[in-house]
Amino acid sequence: MLRRTDRNLENIPIGALGVIALDGCKELGAKINDYLVQWRHEAGPEHKDDVAFSGYERDTYLIESKVPRFGSGEAKGVIEESVRGKDLYLLVDVCNYSLTYTLCGRENHMSPDDHFQNLKRVIAAIGGNGRRINVIMPFLYESRQHKRSGRESLDCALALQELVRMGVSSIITFDAHDPRVQNAIPLCGFETVFPTYQFVKGLLKKYKNLTIDADHMMSISPDEGATERAVYLANVLNLDMGMFYKRRDYTKIVNGRNPIVAHEFLGSSVEGKDVIILDDMISSGDSMLDVAKQLKERKANRIFGAATFGLFTNGLEKFDNAYAEGTISGILTTNLIYQPPELLKREYYINCDMSKYIALMIDTLNHDGSISSILNPNSRIQNIVRRYQAGEEL
Repeated sequence: MLRRTDRNLENIPIGALGVIALDGCKELGAKINDYLVQWRHEAGPEHKDDVAFSGYERDTYLIESKVPRFGSGEAKGVIEESVRGKDLYLLVDVCNYSLTYTLCGRENHMSPDDHFQNLKRVIAAIGGNGRRINVIMPFLYESRQHKRSGRESLDCALALQELVRMGVSSIITFDAHDPRVQNAIPLCGFETVFPTYQFVKGLLKKYKNLTIDADHMMSISPDEGATERAVYLANVLNLDMGMFYKRRDYTKIVNGRNPIVAHEFLGSSVEGKDVIILDDMISSGDSMLDVAKQLKERKANRIFGAATFGLFTNGLEKFDNAYAEGTISGILTTNLIYQPPELLKREYYINCDMSKYIALMIDTLNHDGSISSILNPNSRIQNIVRRYQAGEEL
């Protein structure tokens, strides 16, 4: 169990804490704020006479902001209260397509580009008056365009450099598509966080009859890019690990990519074993479902898909069908990005809440403390597995 009391919070806060949850991230921001308020009400009285802890205990740390638009679609960022001297944490969900705005009388859904522009507008509205600006962007903007192949743009690197030029001190993201993109901003803080513990916890809470050893469970990487995630989980839980690689047709380009011809499997037998497929995101879902189908053909038992970001860009029907056919038993994703209401209603869906985790990082960083122990979930995973095997309530 990860507790606030386990942190070393003896350092003086860098500044009064302020959390700005942009439109599209309000729900997650409210949950994070609730944890911060609770913890600081418990710890606040011992610092009430210390001027260095001025503003430490508050009823809310959320600072209201808005981005109103003109009829032409142009916009401006507005901060509703003073942020002078505050240690600010800006939360933005670039994947929240549910928000709309009016452009010349027509309704437009917000794209990642719109959310990123709103983030820059709010940073501009701060006007350099904050003590420190930190951006928490769970899905890293343009992270799928993280490397250059031929004559094309390198959008993620440009976006990171733009934020640093605007005064951002550190950027926290989750499960970056390729963490090496941080090389574009070598003098700025950059953390990519993995929700492995939350996946394990979500799975163990939902299913009471799992046997966690190499004879009964495997971790699977659906492609070369996800191998590190699968290897880590296999090592922490002492499981076997297998991987698929995508065989592509390099003579064709479809939707900007070489189409996948087949998924080829490398690894030991999966027959009779429960399998966890780990990836950074579920986009259309074709890749994960194709891997699950192949594992079923190899006589795997239950198949669970775990991805940090559930985009489900082509809807949920194919997942409904896969669940009805018994191809998949469960899908785990986090609440780091927008979750459509219909997803939360699905019987096979397991929602992994990340709000406490983010609140712990914000609380520790505000105290200028190290988050190394928070980023390494090994001991917490071992602890929850022991409790599960002992039959304790999780």
